[in-house]
Amino acid sequence: MTKILRIGSYLLGKSINNTNSKALSRSLVTFNSKLIPELNKVAQRRVITTSSYLKHEQNTERSAGFLNGSSAVYIEEIYQSWLNNPDSVHKSWDIFFRTNSIQTPPTLGQGGQQVAASDLNKLLELLKQASPTGLMVNKAKASISSSEEQQVEDHLNLYALIRSYQIRGHKKAKLDPLGLKSSIDVTNEAADDLDAAFYNFTESDLDRVFKLPHTTFIGGNEQRLTLREILKRLNDAYCKTVGLEYMHINSYEKCNWIRQQFESPGSGNLSPEEKKRTLKRLIRATRFEEYLAKTWASEKRFGVEGCEVLIPAMKMIIDTVSSHGVDTVIMGMPHRGRLNVLANITRKPLEEIFCEFDSKLSPSEEGSGDVKYHLGTMNERINRATNSMIKLVVVANPSHLEAVNPVVQGKAKSEQFYRDDKNGDKVMSMILHGDAAFAGQGVVFETFHLSDLPAYTTHGTVHIVVNNQIGFTTDPRSSRSSPYCTDVARVVNAPIFHVNADDPEAVMHVCKVAAEWRTKFKKDVVIDLVCYRKMGHNEVDEPMFTNPFMYKAIKKQIQVLKKYSEKLIGENTVAQEWYDAEIKKYDAILEDAYEKSKNGVENKKKAWLDSPWKKFFEFFKGTGPYPYPDTGVSEDVIKIVGDKFSEIPDNKVFPIHPVLKNTLKKRANMLAHREADWAIGEAMAFGSLLLEGTHIRLSGQDVERGTFSHRHHVLHNQEKDLETYNPLNHLSLNQANYTVCNSSLSEYAVMGFELGYSLTNPNSLVIWEGQFGDFANGAQIMIDQFLASGEAKWFRQSGLVLLLPHGFEGMGPEHSSARLERFLELCSEDSDTIPEDGESTAMRQLQDINMIVANPTTPANFMHLMRRQVKLPFRKPLIVMSPKALLRHPACKSSLDEMLPGNSFVRAYTETGPASQNPEEVKKVIFCSGKVYYDLKEQREKRNLNDQVAIVRIEQVAPFPFDIVKDELSKYKNAKICWSQEEHKNAGAYNYAKSRIQTVLKDLNDERINDVRYIVFSH
Repeated sequence: MTKILRIGSYLLGKSINNTNSKALSRSLVTFNSKLIPELNKVAQRRVITTSSYLKHEQNTERSAGFLNGSSAVYIEEIYQSWLNNPDSVHKSWDIFFRTNSIQTPPTLGQGGQQVAASDLNKLLELLKQASPTGLMVNKAKASISSSEEQQVEDHLNLYALIRSYQIRGHKKAKLDPLGLKSSIDVTNEAADDLDAAFYNFTESDLDRVFKLPHTTFIGGNEQRLTLREILKRLNDAYCKTVGLEYMHINSYEKCNWIRQQFESPGSGNLSPEEKKRTLKRLIRATRFEEYLAKTWASEKRFGVEGCEVLIPAMKMIIDTVSSHGVDTVIMGMPHRGRLNVLANITRKPLEEIFCEFDSKLSPSEEGSGDVKYHLGTMNERINRATNSMIKLVVVANPSHLEAVNPVVQGKAKSEQFYRDDKNGDKVMSMILHGDAAFAGQGVVFETFHLSDLPAYTTHGTVHIVVNNQIGFTTDPRSSRSSPYCTDVARVVNAPIFHVNADDPEAVMHVCKVAAEWRTKFKKDVVIDLVCYRKMGHNEVDEPMFTNPFMYKAIKKQIQVLKKYSEKLIGENTVAQEWYDAEIKKYDAILEDAYEKSKNGVENKKKAWLDSPWKKFFEFFKGTGPYPYPDTGVSEDVIKIVGDKFSEIPDNKVFPIHPVLKNTLKKRANMLAHREADWAIGEAMAFGSLLLEGTHIRLSGQDVERGTFSHRHHVLHNQEKDLETYNPLNHLSLNQANYTVCNSSLSEYAVMGFELGYSLTNPNSLVIWEGQFGDFANGAQIMIDQFLASGEAKWFRQSGLVLLLPHGFEGMGPEHSSARLERFLELCSEDSDTIPEDGESTAMRQLQDINMIVANPTTPANFMHLMRRQVKLPFRKPLIVMSPKALLRHPACKSSLDEMLPGNSFVRAYTETGPASQNPEEVKKVIFCSGKVYYDLKEQREKRNLNDQVAIVRIEQVAPFPFDIVKDELSKYKNAKICWSQEEHKNAGAYNYAKSRIQTVLKDLNDERINDVRYIVFSH
């Protein structure tokens, strides 16, 4: 008998785990009922089986192992219950665990043990010996009474039935308010195993009483229920307006917790006060949209009609996390519903929102601005439900719907860092998505994979998918291959709660559970808010062109506010008079705000900042002068940083790689001779800023060591796994923190994460380094939409630094270039206008441009460039064409004297050799930028042209150093003018520099204006 139970138990788990095979599950019933125990171990081993089992096993669409997925959790649940109380499980399980040699149930969870190899091999051997045809009748069958066999079978079948509801109950849930279904689960596969008849239960079994297993909470305080009541409660929990996907989570604790929240009788019931609050919030969400539609009928606003319950849903999440101590919520969302969120979630003054609809109310500051439904904001207010302060931030984002995801996570991470919120107890992120974008945009997947990485986790995000069941005009059956739009979240074991948006009470329960999940487990959770889009893609679009069937159904749909208000009035939760008064009260608020907006409300772009920085917008209010920052450091700082950066750890305490010992010795030797290579120059920049209290974060692929093995900021113990040492974090007891972290193999999400991180505190240096410069291609959307245009669109500054290794050194043209030309094309500088000469010209140029592009050629200048990025009284993105060959080039060294006080970043190095002594005799002046300078210098010396050729290297390409170039052109009046670079003529800085050189020549009335030559330097 025990052998029957052993094999039956494993096969039960296996059959349930094969979720796409109804035949396999059905054949399991026959298989279990016909099993005959193993006979003499030495003589013969026989198992009764059916040919149908093996046939269905071979034809199963998705084959899964015995010990994975939900089967592992299933067996563990039974075993844990038996350990606590042997009488709590069915007698067949008691026999199984008492006599079985398996000590710990199989599990994939951490700390679990696998089934003993001998037991697994025995089971496999038995299966191999099973006859493929017919039944091998065994006399042992006579020892098993038919009633006992039936009892075991019914017991196993009940377990399987409950399990099927827990795994696939969502397939029967009534999720679509429109009743179309095909747009929710595009596979539209039937769930036959949710029928009791599938498990050989008949009508006569419905009133039989069964003891409930400890793997369900449907009984509440009752341990036994009739099959009829069991089915009713399972349908109530899993097949009404909520569909649950959580059994893919390989954790007994987490699965059990979710079961308890949804299976417990009455768990989804709201109190009268909660119902009333939900209706009140639904009134505000609905009337706001109606007011905009009435007042600005022809304006696009991307309203939330069809999903008005989103506003009460978000408020429920905020209320719940606030009650657990969260006081800051960082939000990202697409444009649909954004104005409603700004009005009713963050409580941005309505008059400021209404101003955005009036073209006569122009912004009071510079900047092109953006459409109202892309803007962000920040507001701190009292959360009335918990009577505590809450800071709500909506991050601005472009039309690339999911691009904001990593930005939100980076901003949340930085907020947590500066508040020492190590577990996300105070700061959390919440991201809204559209269904088509959530399934279609790769950055969603990339961002999910940051969720549990130590240097990137925000300790759980609540995701809300506003599932309109359409993407612009595209039907879901044409826009995704996965059954649900949310399936991407399964990769990180996030629970997914599908809910019908026309059932506000179900939505409130789901949101409350999701918020509780985040506060308890600090993991991501997804709410799939299944709704519809009342209008087209926008309010002036005609959806019937492409989606007539859906929009015929939408036109017949009754507004959720009407349905829910009638329900609550009908059950006497609220009175009709109260409802009418709430409508009237909010309408009056809207009218009052509209009148204020007409009476001269100053429409400031600062009011739309999601990351306001005090003092950083005050610097340029006066007339100047504006001093250029001195970025030199003292001898003491150089010594502290140099000693620590070249120090070899005690080999007995922290053994490092022998090659690194030589590297550190070479560093010490260079420092002793007052020289610095690139690695030392970078360390001096970072170390000095850390000593001054500036937090630094360096992130990217392989940044701890450096792609080209030059940095080695993180040393690894050669004897102990995961034991590391970062010298720059041990400069002083009072220094700032230096975070250097290797990232996942992602550019788009990781660069976006660092951009978000840079938004919180301007007094930091945040850097993303590409493994190679061309890897920035993978993050081009982030560069175009956020870095290049963020300040003009949203008045939002960022000091993010991109280090992009650049240089043609045998890696092929596409892998050698960081595409300098692309960044220069994105710069806002006017090529035809020479800035006014003056003491503050350089600073004015930096202030006016949208981002800085540099191609430094010396360690000292790179050090000053990094320090200047922090010392500037404003923030601009900095794009650095960082070197590869120059990292170890013998000529690419700087004296430590160049780093002392009195020195600063040099925008362009002019000629200082023999050619500068006799400029009239110089035949050629070559302008260049980057590594090519060293190649040109070498060739000039080989050809003895030092007095005939002058070389000017541009270190800061944008903004362009017009004043320095003008002086050099005036100096070498008789020389031919050339620009030299490694890149092709249509790439690199040639076209950018040529047009500006010509502007200077025009200003000088120089006849060489049409003779600026291009020289390609080829190795």
